[in-house]
Amino acid sequence: MGIIDVVELKKYFPVKRTAFAKQEWLKAVDGINFSVKDGAVFSIVGESGSGKSTVARLILRLILPTSGKLFFQGNNIQLFKGDSLRKFRKSVQIVFQDPFASLNPRMTVFDTISEPLKIHNIAKKTELKDKVISLLNSVGLRADVLNRYPHEFSGGQRQRICIARALAVSPKVIVADEPLSALDVSIQAQILNILQELQKKSNISFLFISHDLRVVQYFSDEIAVMYLGKIVEHARTDELFSNPLHPYTIELLSSAPKIKPDGKKREILKGDVPSPIDIPPGCPFHPRCPKRFDPCDKVVPVLKATKDRPVSCHLFQ
Repeated sequence: MGIIDVVELKKYFPVKRTAFAKQEWLKAVDGINFSVKDGAVFSIVGESGSGKSTVARLILRLILPTSGKLFFQGNNIQLFKGDSLRKFRKSVQIVFQDPFASLNPRMTVFDTISEPLKIHNIAKKTELKDKVISLLNSVGLRADVLNRYPHEFSGGQRQRICIARALAVSPKVIVADEPLSALDVSIQAQILNILQELQKKSNISFLFISHDLRVVQYFSDEIAVMYLGKIVEHARTDELFSNPLHPYTIELLSSAPKIKPDGKKREILKGDVPSPIDIPPGCPFHPRCPKRFDPCDKVVPVLKATKDRPVSCHLFQ
C-alpha cells in the first residue's frame, strides 16, 4: 500500500442534453486503480477531458465518488469526520492550475500564508511573521512582499505564493493539478525546479497532474496515462518513455515537440477525444487508433499486466 491508494474509483455526473431529455451519465472517472508511494512523484497524463482533474478533486474529497474507495495511509478517506478530516486536510494539500483564481484578491501575502498556520494552531502569534518569511524564502520570495496583494505579482510569483501556502502546514502529500499550464515556459522551469527541490528536501509525496510530457518525464517516478476516464497504461517513467506500449501512449509521445529532432517523423494524434457521455463501444480509443483490428470496436480491453506493466489494449490481451 502507498500513502494514497485508489481502488476501483468511479465518478459519473448526471447530465441532460435538453430540458425533457432522458438523464444520461458523463463518465469522468471509470474504475481506476493506482497507489502514490511515500516520498515519490506519481503523475497522471492525458488530453483535456480525460478525467485527470476529477481524480484530484476526488482524492481531496472536494467531490464524492460514485463508487470505489480512497485510502490515505491505509484509512478510508470517505469515513473521515471531525478531527480525522481536519488532520487529513492538513496532510494533503493542493496547488491549483490557475494562480490568478486561487488567491483571495483582498488578502495580503502575509494573511494568505499565515491563515493555515492559525487554523491548525501551528505557530504562535509572535512566531507567525518569521514562519511566513521562512516559507516565502523556501519558494524564492523575499520578506518585502509580505504586505502586497495578489494583483501586484506576476503569474509565476503567484504560483510561488500558492506553493508556500500549501507548504505552511507541512503536508505529507501535495496534489498539483496542472500547476504550470497557466505560466510562461521560462517560469514553468523555475516553478518545477522549486517543486523538485522541495520534494527531495522534505520527502513530500506528489500526485502531479499534467498534459505536458516533457515536465512529467523530468519530475515523475511513475506515470499513469488516462483516456476517457480510464487508465490505459501505467509504468515507471523511464520504462514508459523508452518503450511505450499502448497505441495512445505511443501517439502522445510521438506528437510531443522535441528540442533535438531524433530523425523520426513526428506523428500528430488525429481526431478529437469522444464525448464522455457517448463513449464508443469496445476500446474507447479505437476510432483514433492506427493499430486497431477486429475486436477493438466490440470488446472493451481490461487493464492487464503484460511484460513489465499494466496495459489496456487488445494487442497485449
